[in-house]
Amino acid sequence: MSINRGFVTLLVAMGGLLTACGSGIDSNDMLIDYQRELARRLDLAPPSPASPDNIGAFPDQRERLVTIPETREGLLNVFALRECHITTLVAERNSTLGRVAPASRQWHYELTLWQRLTDCLASDVPERLAEADRDRLERLATTKTEQLPQATWNGLFGSDEWAGSFSRVSSPLPPDALAPPEAQLESLGYLQALTATATRDAPPPDLAALEGHLRALNQRPYTAELLRTLALATQRLEEASALAERALARHDGCLTPALEDSANDEHLAQWLETLTGAAHAWLTELDPLFDSLPFPPEAVSAYHREWLSLNHPSAPLPAFETARKHHQDLRQALALRCR
Repeated sequence: MSINRGFVTLLVAMGGLLTACGSGIDSNDMLIDYQRELARRLDLAPPSPASPDNIGAFPDQRERLVTIPETREGLLNVFALRECHITTLVAERNSTLGRVAPASRQWHYELTLWQRLTDCLASDVPERLAEADRDRLERLATTKTEQLPQATWNGLFGSDEWAGSFSRVSSPLPPDALAPPEAQLESLGYLQALTATATRDAPPPDLAALEGHLRALNQRPYTAELLRTLALATQRLEEASALAERALARHDGCLTPALEDSANDEHLAQWLETLTGAAHAWLTELDPLFDSLPFPPEAVSAYHREWLSLNHPSAPLPAFETARKHHQDLRQALALRCR
């Protein structure tokens, strides 16, 4: 799935507008200021803002990985395939340092080994091999091809950098920084392409590039910041909606114009629209990575469903959209009553 660059440009432009309108306050201050102003205009006491619940913890590493049977071959058997250029690679992987290498390096090893085996099988090398060694090459190439989606999953979901982008040690996004960081969008696109081509004829990635993109995701936990912002906005909108409901229950309460048409509330309406767009753009880009296995680990599936889903009612984005629409409907009802 390609990244919508035009939408990202729009988000950046919106971010500039929000900077001009709301520089110097954070998202929580902005939302509380709106609640207080709404209460003043409705002649009601402002609510006591509650703290949103914490976002969910990303599953532990052991819960994120899938089991891949170990492939064992004797040293002499591997040496017999030396023309495939895998002996040094296998030796490095089986060394003390290789066995404790970060997930990204193990991922790179699996991709490189698979590529060399499949290239070797398609060359004239098998013609020079003994029958047992030729059969072994075919078996190894087939095994590594079948295991590649699982190895790719473990390479990504086993990495500390990937897990770090979902860190609970995070804060809501500032009003002027809702757009996904460009470097992280590029990293998601890179990882999507790498995952999508894991079973096709593609060269292994440059290790430095792979590690660089994983580090970019870890430099700032944007996913976690986005989820916190959605949860915060939902909480504050629900509190503001309770004010509007009290005003409607008085039978004489009205407020005009509606939220989208109010010059007083233009900043908030624009912020809500920008947050909605940013969340849809980012979570849509995450989906292919979480869906890259037909049957992912249950803990990952549960996290995806509960925190990253675009349509599960209790997930942060759908819950925010429900709260936003309800508040807009209440503002509209108050505006109609004034007429």
